Amino acid sequence: MSVQCEATAKKAAGSLMGVFERYLTLWVFLCIITGIGLGHFFTAPFHFIGGMEVAKVNLPVALLIWLMIIPMLLKIDFTALSHVKEHWKGIGVTLFINWAVKPFSMALLAWIFIRGVFADSLPADQLDSYIAGLIILAAAPCTAMVFVWSHLTEGEPHFTLTQVALNDTIMVFAFAPIVGLLLGLASITVPWSTLLLSVLLYIVIPVLFAQWWRRSVLRRGGQAALDALLKRMHPVSLVALLATLVLLFDFQGEQILAQPLIIAMLAVPILIQVYFNSGLAYLLNRQFKVAHCVAGPSALIGASNFFELAVAAAIALFGFNSGAALATVVGVLIEVPVMLSVVNIVNASKEWYERPQRVE
Repeated sequence: MSVQCEATAKKAAGSLMGVFERYLTLWVFLCIITGIGLGHFFTAPFHFIGGMEVAKVNLPVALLIWLMIIPMLLKIDFTALSHVKEHWKGIGVTLFINWAVKPFSMALLAWIFIRGVFADSLPADQLDSYIAGLIILAAAPCTAMVFVWSHLTEGEPHFTLTQVALNDTIMVFAFAPIVGLLLGLASITVPWSTLLLSVLLYIVIPVLFAQWWRRSVLRRGGQAALDALLKRMHPVSLVALLATLVLLFDFQGEQILAQPLIIAMLAVPILIQVYFNSGLAYLLNRQFKVAHCVAGPSALIGASNFFELAVAAAIALFGFNSGAALATVVGVLIEVPVMLSVVNIVNASKEWYERPQRVE
């Protein structure tokens, strides 16, 4: 272990995965079953909920999304941006992967598999929507779960916090242009007004509110009060996520039952892009001689997705019963097992990573 890693690993903050996070895939499967069942037996109430819209924004879902995202954003300390210079190589690699590689590699993979390999096995009228959902999923880096992945790899906590704060700042300005550009290149028409409204509702407002709330709590009661608030809000965020998934699968039920392999086919480009981007980030960090405790979280942040935002944006842009919404939910379904596999690869390769590189 490098001196840098040894010094910071002793100070690493965060907790191991809780029961919910560890079994997230199971909960999503249960939401699929529950949503399909409720939608079949209680059609009218769910259609009423689906119709509660203002300016194409579903009000119940908007509330659930805020309850999901705001507790996660409470954890982010934007003063951590002052530490950017301490880990500039690792941060540079992660930014390159997150914003210059991941969205574009996903767009390419989506085009190859959705319009190519699996085109004959998918509903023809949803192909563009599936591609759009995959692009949206890859366009925003993860905000919350990366703290867990970083902890499991003994990652440098200051780097992880700084990288997440920087990504959240960039996301406010870059999410809409990147999504709009890639959807345009894929010949998918999306109303810019709706896209910008999604950014305002699901990024800007939650970030501003969470930071105001965080500072107010710290000013009144310090770190202990903030920790207590985060503990209280954690189950609220989880319940909101599950409720959103139940609603979504209620509207997706008929399509999934008709073609159950859709989920597996949508998972293929997601899996490839996770391993490709995490591997590229890991190798670039090694090439630049970045410490393993920074390279690990860099690879994980580079590969993971802010699926809560992706689900919200897909629903806002394309609707509950769209292929885009379903594609983003597949990201939720495979998030934990695929990221845990990346964690295992990072940990198992630590000795190789820290081995001196031969000079040709």
